[in-house]
Amino acid sequence: MLDINKIRENKEEVKKNLFKRLKPESFDLDQIIALDDKRKKLLTEVEQLKAERNKNSKVKPTPEVIEKMKKVGEEIKILDQEINKTEESLKVKLSELPNLVADDVVAGGKENNKVLRQFGKKPIFKFQPKNHVELATGLNLIDYERGVKMSGSGFWVYRGDGAILEWALLNYFIDFHRKNKYIFLLPPYLLTEESAYTSGHLPKFRDDLYWTEDKLCLNSTSEMMVGNYHKDEVLNAKELPLKYFSYSACFRREAGSYRTEERGMIRGHQFNKIEMFQLAKPEGSWKAFEEMLSNAEKLTSGLSLHFQSSLLAAGDASSAMAKTVDIEVWIPSMNIYKEVSSASNGLDYQARRGNIKYREEKSQKNEFVHMLNASGLATSRLIPAILEQFQQKDGSIKVPKVLQKYTGFKIIKPHKK
Repeated sequence: MLDINKIRENKEEVKKNLFKRLKPESFDLDQIIALDDKRKKLLTEVEQLKAERNKNSKVKPTPEVIEKMKKVGEEIKILDQEINKTEESLKVKLSELPNLVADDVVAGGKENNKVLRQFGKKPIFKFQPKNHVELATGLNLIDYERGVKMSGSGFWVYRGDGAILEWALLNYFIDFHRKNKYIFLLPPYLLTEESAYTSGHLPKFRDDLYWTEDKLCLNSTSEMMVGNYHKDEVLNAKELPLKYFSYSACFRREAGSYRTEERGMIRGHQFNKIEMFQLAKPEGSWKAFEEMLSNAEKLTSGLSLHFQSSLLAAGDASSAMAKTVDIEVWIPSMNIYKEVSSASNGLDYQARRGNIKYREEKSQKNEFVHMLNASGLATSRLIPAILEQFQQKDGSIKVPKVLQKYTGFKIIKPHKK
């Protein structure tokens, strides 16, 4: 959520920034300021009435005073209702606004994303390579048919060496983050509506989430869970930055987003992910961002995969984030790069929604923290990249060296018929 005072004091600057994401007709800052003006006016009126009531409570309760205070009480009740209504309208309008983007984030959508750097080289095959679905099914690593039979389209089952390879990736990520002194969290998968609001998924992305009859949603990314860990807390400035990482299965409806080329595991309703998360003071948040981005790149580079890092344009980034850089692995059969990590800085946008602050010892003043997240990493597109980039002529798959101590094997061989 944006700071209403920043909107009031820098209206034209805020409007210009929002144009990077939104059309002019889709928001009205003057309406938001008018609602805040109304809220302040009503608060002043009700405080005056309450002061009058307090003053008269100290005088002799004559019939005239009693009748007058009865009317004052009724006015206060009406004003309180109007204040609540106005504050809710203001909250809704502010909630609909995305975060302001960083200066180096350009306007537009995916077509304006900028490749910052590339790692490794594209594999060159001296044979006809297979796609990851052919490889996964041929090697009995993934069972797509039974996954669909069990849960419907967009689900699959890891089996045998495929399950071991998947878990090896997670162990590799966990060891990496532990060495970097991040604190490991295993949070719940189900979240309240308020938690989804704090993370920025509500109100805009309600239809992308799975909801239970108890009005709880399955997390779509670990960021949703960890971002609520310190909700409504005031942290000690000396503790910052707080560095966490968490494991979770993630669930997304992905309604209407499938494309014919996104076969197999490229886009599904459930996937595994390790998430990095930091809460930092404002002056340290961009340093934290670079650290987390570097961690994601090191993890991917450690797998010896060819990939690139891309700065997202405003329209392609999450609405809660001021800046996002995606780590994108090369999928040879699709001739395209696919995201396996997004490193993002949300500044104080999510902290305002979740009321997460810190207190400086000298000033004793409470300020909103900055909240950052980065996948470290998601597995569902790494498996296709590993299968396709490391496939051999005989149909076998070389296991990345960093994973071999977790898998217990160096190569996945076709089963003899």
